[in-house]
Amino acid sequence: MLLTELNQHCLVHLFSFLDKESRSRLSRTCLRLKKVFEEPCLWTRLQFSSPTQLRRGDFILSPSLRFLTISWFSIRVQQVCNIEDWLKSSFQKDMCSQHDGLVRDFLQRVYQMCPHLLELSLSGCAHISDQDVLCVLKSCPKLRCLHLENCVRITDAALEGLLTYGTSLQEVRVDFCRNISQSALQRVRQSRPALRLRAERSGCMIPDSKPADREDIRRTLQKVLLFS
Repeated sequence: MLLTELNQHCLVHLFSFLDKESRSRLSRTCLRLKKVFEEPCLWTRLQFSSPTQLRRGDFILSPSLRFLTISWFSIRVQQVCNIEDWLKSSFQKDMCSQHDGLVRDFLQRVYQMCPHLLELSLSGCAHISDQDVLCVLKSCPKLRCLHLENCVRITDAALEGLLTYGTSLQEVRVDFCRNISQSALQRVRQSRPALRLRAERSGCMIPDSKPADREDIRRTLQKVLLFS
């Protein structure tokens, strides 16, 4: 029996065992398998190990999406994207601009098309902002788990936003987010005591500061040392 002679239910079941790349390759063989590929029930979970994978179109975004993970642990993130903007060289800025809007644009599609999202995990996504997180919270009211790791542009504003819009949240992780303060974490814990909040190293790291601010801090420390 040929693969295409199976009924739709069997084909969908077979596709469910394949990763998105394999599904995409198989869908290009005939129209019948392309229709199977487009079945929303196959796309309840998406996982990406690099933002560049978001460009490939080998997946389907639909209201069926429940779980989304984007993780990026490349050297480029550590050496380029996570550096404060005013410290980047022209070469580093050029490199950074090549993928600046990738995750942001993708998240915009998610919160426009996937209102039933339950879990969102972003790791090493250096370009997402508080506004990106707030838009997801507003548009995905069923979101129950939000994990952010090493997202350097996330600040206290995102934590304030989850108090307002993240009414369904049960678990929040903001690990290694250097621009989140201890006081903001404390406000969340006091306001939502039932929320499972984890913040490994966040609140204890050195936040971003402009050169002028750093000079003021340096002078203050010098005065303290001088008169101590």
